[in-house]
Amino acid sequence: MQVITSLLHLQPNCCNPNKNKLLRHRLICWCNKAMSSSSNSQPGAFTTLRETVTFKQEIKKSKFIAIAGHIPDQQFANSFLSQVKDPKATHNCWAYKVGDQYRSTDDGEPSGTAGKPIQAAIEASGLDRVMVVVIRHFGGILLGSGGLVRAYGRTAAECLKNAPTRFVKSKVPMGVEVPFELLGLVYHQLQSFKVEDINQDYETGTEGITMVTFKVDFDQAESLKDALKNHCSRELEFY
Repeated sequence: MQVITSLLHLQPNCCNPNKNKLLRHRLICWCNKAMSSSSNSQPGAFTTLRETVTFKQEIKKSKFIAIAGHIPDQQFANSFLSQVKDPKATHNCWAYKVGDQYRSTDDGEPSGTAGKPIQAAIEASGLDRVMVVVIRHFGGILLGSGGLVRAYGRTAAECLKNAPTRFVKSKVPMGVEVPFELLGLVYHQLQSFKVEDINQDYETGTEGITMVTFKVDFDQAESLKDALKNHCSRELEFY
């Protein structure tokens, strides 16, 4: 995943022409790691589930139980599945959506009759970073392909229909070189923009300078840079 180049572009260094290249390399590696571990494939905003929700219904003696929850990334899907699946059930079918990535499985049901209908319900809900597992306890009556599609799709859709949601803005990583005497002013601005994961690196290769790294809402990055320049120093360097 590529880091947003505008956040990594090094401005001309008025204060320190002999910049330590190792520091720049470390910062770029941190930004790439931060972006690749993010729950978002691209900076933006999305709506997801606020909590795990459940919906149950019985169709021709088969019990269908849908469990839906937020997953921050694709790696978390396996963890969520292991938490909610029922080993005693006939089928544990599921689907999830993370950004533009989809996955689904029929778990033994006829191909396309379970996972895809669940996926369609997620897509129709408009939610993102969501996984839905629909558990089926077979009741002895075959539903047929059409009946299965309707059963899995409707169970998933009803589960998501009135579920509590939350609006999320993705974060982008940034870094700034700060003289020690400006740290207080810089931190005041960072706090006003509600940045997260603030860290300091004193091994900058320049005496009296520290590197402050953090994550900020994707749509606030440029405004934060302007605020830091206006209220702290126009010679601050950003990555």
